Amino acid sequence: MRDETISGFLERLAGRVPAPGGGAVAALHAAQGAALLGMVARYSTGEKYAAHADVIGRITAESDALREAALRLAEEDAAAFTSVTEAYKLPRGDDAAKAARSAAIAEALIGAGRAPAAVIAVAASVVALAEELLPVGNRNVVTDVAAAAEAARAAAATARVNVEINLGGIKDERVRAELTAEAARADGLAARAEQITAAVRKEIGQQ
Repeated sequence: MRDETISGFLERLAGRVPAPGGGAVAALHAAQGAALLGMVARYSTGEKYAAHADVIGRITAESDALREAALRLAEEDAAAFTSVTEAYKLPRGDDAAKAARSAAIAEALIGAGRAPAAVIAVAASVVALAEELLPVGNRNVVTDVAAAAEAARAAAATARVNVEINLGGIKDERVRAELTAEAARADGLAARAEQITAAVRKEIGQQ
């Protein structure tokens, strides 16, 4: 997926194929948010920003790592969803086959839930870095901090529904609780992203 053109990816996304879908899109939202923070950080170097050099350097490295992690999750999500569709195709001719099919579906749904849950965690890290970068970053690109926060908000909101759609088929209560808790983080991330955007809009005179 990482080597596709944008138009090629969108063509596949629009096609009648199981993957990529919303989960991969959520991960790409997170990757774009991380990339935007990396750009702002790289514009926030030099003598003018010397007092914050350590913070800027760390944000640069962390945002690059988050971008890579999100790209990997986009690929994992597509693979996980494909596993679900393949599990549903398994034979169910007798009781043993039905049991094996049910077990395979349950296992595949766990994988399909964990990938978007991990995207929410990445989105949380992107929002946290945006909060840290906002007061010290280059004011000429401050709107890109808001854009990063909004991309992370979209990532979390999209990933949440992709977690939730899989919960009904997951019988392991521990896993269900784990994924439900991770999905619930999306609301808090949305509120924090909104605060970042509001602060940026106020700074540029739009509030």
